[in-house]
Amino acid sequence: MPPPERPSPRQERLSFWLFRNLAPRLPRIEQPEPPAELAPFEMVEIERPGRPGRLRGTWFPAGGPTAAPGAVLLLPPWIVWGRAYFHRRGRLEALRQAGYHVLTVDFPGFGGSGPTAGFFDRDVADALRFLAARAPGLPRHLWGISSGGYWAHMALSGLEPGPHGVRAAVFEDVSPHLLEWAGRAMPIARPCHLLFRTLFPKTFRFFDVRRHAGHLQVARAAYVSGERDPGVRPEETRELARLAGAQVLIVPGAGHLEAIKLATAEVVSLALETFTPPTATRRA
Repeated sequence: MPPPERPSPRQERLSFWLFRNLAPRLPRIEQPEPPAELAPFEMVEIERPGRPGRLRGTWFPAGGPTAAPGAVLLLPPWIVWGRAYFHRRGRLEALRQAGYHVLTVDFPGFGGSGPTAGFFDRDVADALRFLAARAPGLPRHLWGISSGGYWAHMALSGLEPGPHGVRAAVFEDVSPHLLEWAGRAMPIARPCHLLFRTLFPKTFRFFDVRRHAGHLQVARAAYVSGERDPGVRPEETRELARLAGAQVLIVPGAGHLEAIKLATAEVVSLALETFTPPTATRRA
């Protein structure tokens, strides 16, 4: 499939207003500071050129005497804790132990980040530009969880390849289409989703991650999901991986956001393998 065309600015504003009203409502809470064992870290603010407010993030510099092999952007799922989600489950620790710098970010409407202004892929691109400036000359990688990985597809399908783009990406529990996922999670809202598709067909196509997966401007990618995730079916994860020419890991018995809980070592190992320079393993 050809890459989807972005809706006009007016359609983006209107369709995103409707989309936000259909999305699960989460209260905005103050994000806790990282625990002491994750020190050193630094709170940072990320510019959003042409849009109000800034994104709030946390910078975790790599430890150790050797030069860092790269820098990783971690994007959280749609949960109330935002970037604090990464204070647990070992992703941060594993990346820093392997020598990577890490940046975590709150999406608009979460924590101290500014208001929503357009689709969240714009915020992913802003965070990647910040990462490039903060770690100049180093390869950039991305690890997105659920909603974070979903919006990353739109950003990565439009980035330039090579040293100024993103080298590798890992996606956990990513739905091929948020409205399809929402229809399974909230069947009562399906008439509203049909209305969305009728009113904004271009946005509906743009929201289809399957149309982006085959155009990701990355050298390597990997997908992870749970065998028992009712919103992201294993065959959908395999299809996204096929389209992206990526590796895939389906964790037996895992539901949504549970793959990292039941198979921490396997998920982390796959991510580090994906971010490692392609000496022996290359993307098909």
